[in-house]
Amino acid sequence: MTSTVNALDVIRAKRSGDVLTDEQIRWFIAAYTDGVVPDEQAAALLMAIFFQGLGPDELAAWTTAMLASGDRLDLSSVGRPTVDKHSTGGVGDKVSLILCPLVAACGVAVPQLSGRGLGHTGGTLDKLEAIPGWRADVSNERMIEMLADPDIGAVIAAAGAGLAPADRRLYALRDITGTVESIPLIASSIMSKKIAEGTEALVLDVKIGSGAFLPEYVWARRLARTMVGLGEAEGVRTAALLTEMDQPLGRAAGNAVEVTESVEVLAGGGPQDLIDVTLALAEKMLELAGVDEDPAVALRDGRAMDRWRALISAQGGDPDAPLPTARAQDTVVAESDGVIGRLDALAVGQAVWRLGAGRARKEDAVSATAGVLCHAKVGDTVRKGAPVLELHTDEPERFADARVALEGAIEIGPTPVPERPLILETITSG
Repeated sequence: MTSTVNALDVIRAKRSGDVLTDEQIRWFIAAYTDGVVPDEQAAALLMAIFFQGLGPDELAAWTTAMLASGDRLDLSSVGRPTVDKHSTGGVGDKVSLILCPLVAACGVAVPQLSGRGLGHTGGTLDKLEAIPGWRADVSNERMIEMLADPDIGAVIAAAGAGLAPADRRLYALRDITGTVESIPLIASSIMSKKIAEGTEALVLDVKIGSGAFLPEYVWARRLARTMVGLGEAEGVRTAALLTEMDQPLGRAAGNAVEVTESVEVLAGGGPQDLIDVTLALAEKMLELAGVDEDPAVALRDGRAMDRWRALISAQGGDPDAPLPTARAQDTVVAESDGVIGRLDALAVGQAVWRLGAGRARKEDAVSATAGVLCHAKVGDTVRKGAPVLELHTDEPERFADARVALEGAIEIGPTPVPERPLILETITSG
């Protein structure tokens, strides 16, 4: 039977602030995915949604339609609880590299379908590809094998083309039409992919601060609540942690340098802020999975490191291979004596990008060696001339642009600043 819905009526309705029906939403998503609706009309609807928003029922229908556009993985054969984590992105956010093997070491399978970096935020897949031989592409069958393997129990991979294909098309369109910063469109994009991967539970790491995608608390909190509601409505136990991103997480920002720091944590060392955020997320993941284990113990006793080595090996990587290092370094020093009161995460992320570690377009290549090491962070006392940031790149001509990005990023004062908590709030469906 031919549908009475047409694209122009849907666009006009949302442009006028009307509530779209489930039928209109289902038809539009399916028609755009199939190429019946052209990009121009989809872009017009996205802009109407950007200004008019989507109500709770509309958003639920929109997300369900995105899910229905492709496959939904069945992980029932894995034989253990499944839980995933998603971060809205930040600077130095290498948590997934530690978290996946750590939670797997506690008896929970972790199907982590990750993405690549864009702009000042890094991508998990870009970081792992600094490891010689490591591959991001894993078939659904191999992914389930890895999750069921008692010695692995985790996978970090690129999402397959069959998962929420509507989102893939819509995301690319949002990126070029100025409609990325829309709470309903962000929430449905993230949750359609995460729900499609078939996990039973999901923990969201929603960043707040200068280096976050949504820097303002009120908007980040609204996004977190929206995503938790969407997950629960689809039968996925979901919680969100709002975490601090005013300065880089840990001491390294880049690709290979973040892998190095992750391995340091798995080996029992590493910076305390990175450890604290990772353990908080791990505890919530285990809670949602119904597993009574202490992740701090699995980190200390080496089980998480064992899982890391097995995970990397299973995807073709060599966990013992030396990581690539930059051919050139430059140092940003303290301009006065005092205490660092601010180290702007956005500025550091932009410097990392200008050094070659990030991309402006999805098809751009990235450098494995480019990055920034933080020798001092907020609250640290420094002397004039002491190193604060160490810049790494294979192309020394990039240093000048990176230094421009860092102008005003470091503030040094005479007295300590109040310490901001790393975990700002936990949001659940209750």
